[in-house]
Amino acid sequence: MEKSKKQQTTFEKLSAINVNDKVEKKSNLTYLSWAWAWSEVKKACPDATYQIGETDYDESLGFMCHTSVTIEGETLAMWLPVMDGGNKSMKKVAYKFTTRYGEKDVAAATTFDINKTLMRCLVKNLAMFGMGIYIYAGEDLPESEPTPTAAPTKPKVSPLKMALKEGDANWEKVIKYATENKSQGIKKIVDALSVKYTISNLVKVQLTKIVTTK
Repeated sequence: MEKSKKQQTTFEKLSAINVNDKVEKKSNLTYLSWAWAWSEVKKACPDATYQIGETDYDESLGFMCHTSVTIEGETLAMWLPVMDGGNKSMKKVAYKFTTRYGEKDVAAATTFDINKTLMRCLVKNLAMFGMGIYIYAGEDLPESEPTPTAAPTKPKVSPLKMALKEGDANWEKVIKYATENKSQGIKKIVDALSVKYTISNLVKVQLTKIVTTK
């Protein structure tokens, strides 16, 4: 007789479901469709039920939504605050808060905001049973405030250099400069002149003669 296969636990069944193509990104957070998630849970666990709990409100903290899910006799609860697109708690009235980048506004919560949060809370509740739990990995890590992106700087354009040739219009000036600064040595003289001129090897030879002539 073949040995019967070990029956999968609820968590093993639900955590094995790939949810990658059913998620969307908003404000650096990943959201899973509640309708799809509940549909998949009911297919795998027909006896699954959920309940919407009371939505609590605190003047300083805002709204907190609650759900509970029961699968195969096990009930797990979940809670989720009502937040805006910037992940700030929404309250009964709009308010402002200050950051190092200036003052920000948070709108008052509406029934639509609360309803959205309840369904997101349900999805998170289902994750406790394994459904899409991997998309929540890392969400408990502290968030750093985004650093404003600096405007791209234009590359510096070096001014065009003039080609220095023996006998041209600037040659007399160069000879005078080299003669007056012999004590600096040929290297420093060439470096100084190279800021303005393109100096060929032939010109370097001529300058060396000037500098080394007593």
